[in-house]
Amino acid sequence: MLELQCAVRRDMLGLADGDSSAYVVPDSLPPRARLGIYRNTATGALLTALRLSYPAIRSLVGPEFFVGAARRFIEHCPPPSAWLDAYGATFPDFLARMPESASLAYLPDAARFEWAVNVVLHAPDAKPLDLGRLAELEPAELGHIRFAPHPAVQLIQSAFPVDAIWRAVLTRDDSALAAINLAEGPVWLCVRRTTSAVAIDRLAEGQWHFTAALLAGCPLHAALDQATDAAAHVWLATLLASGYFTEANLEGQVSNLPSGDPAT
Repeated sequence: MLELQCAVRRDMLGLADGDSSAYVVPDSLPPRARLGIYRNTATGALLTALRLSYPAIRSLVGPEFFVGAARRFIEHCPPPSAWLDAYGATFPDFLARMPESASLAYLPDAARFEWAVNVVLHAPDAKPLDLGRLAELEPAELGHIRFAPHPAVQLIQSAFPVDAIWRAVLTRDDSALAAINLAEGPVWLCVRRTTSAVAIDRLAEGQWHFTAALLAGCPLHAALDQATDAAAHVWLATLLASGYFTEANLEGQVSNLPSGDPAT
């Protein structure tokens, strides 16, 4: 059975040509033609997954270009699992390597931003950190906290205003799209899911780097030492109040301040 499944998978993903034909009983259609029906169905499902994850990119490049790029991506980067919501994470890097998209310098970053939105949309629910637990710590311990990031928070940095491009394309606002200046400078973005929508915030560069350090598990004292923003303490309060974190552990401890019921 395993041999059969592996052979069918190779044929469905175009990794082989006819490996599984020997397992197919000929009937009204030759084995390769019969397998071709399933291969087309599998490819169609992957194309749909990419189209749903990258609607703005599809609108930017047009349906024909998008389908052509997606088919090449599917051929070179088959899915590692059956979870289609997770398929396409490396599509932005694939676009960056395509000679045909070289004239659209902003396209890979726009795709990375759109994938961040997709990740946030499909991230699991998680309780934000119970801030009352921080009050239980001694002042000397606070600097040694490591925060665990909320799964529905993503940071993106780009040399192009990819958030403005994304909004203008999806709202079909041609005047807003025409007004975008690609040379206006870098943007430092946070994409996060709130109780009612996906929020997209532009951060100051210092805020972004400080947030990125904390989300990566940097101890609070180290993140504050590296912060270039004099108001980093104020920004930390905003992060905590906005639910950017789910846990807070002291350095060297696996678990110390989990969110949820204080009695657990």
